Amino acid sequence: MDEWGLEGLVDGVKLIVSELVTNAVRHGTGPIRLRLIQHQVLTVEVTDADFRSPRPRNARTVDEHGRGLFLVAQLSSRWGTRPAQDGKVVRAEADLAHASGPQSSVLPVDASTSSIKRAAWRDRPSTATSSSRT
Repeated sequence: MDEWGLEGLVDGVKLIVSELVTNAVRHGTGPIRLRLIQHQVLTVEVTDADFRSPRPRNARTVDEHGRGLFLVAQLSSRWGTRPAQDGKVVRAEADLAHASGPQSSVLPVDASTSSIKRAAWRDRPSTATSSSRT
């Protein structure tokens, strides 16, 4: 991310990656794939072979689990899922306006990225507001 000039996003993106990959390991099946894509936003994609979409939970204060997607929603501008040929893709977007340094004009995106249809995503808007953070 340093090569892309996105040093300001590192901590939040690390947490997003950790939560999405952990969900794929705990609840998904088959191989897991992680991609970071820089375009108008920084997109984190995690693919697994399970067709079930993740569901945010309302964790109680005594619960040890159930806060991951809440954290993803707080740290991303939006997140969502889409079906894939062999499972699903869960993705979260980080706004590049929060990054420090210059934006890269060379985008290391693989050829399959251009075929993603935005309409296929079931978006979950970020729940982050100034009043919801403590």
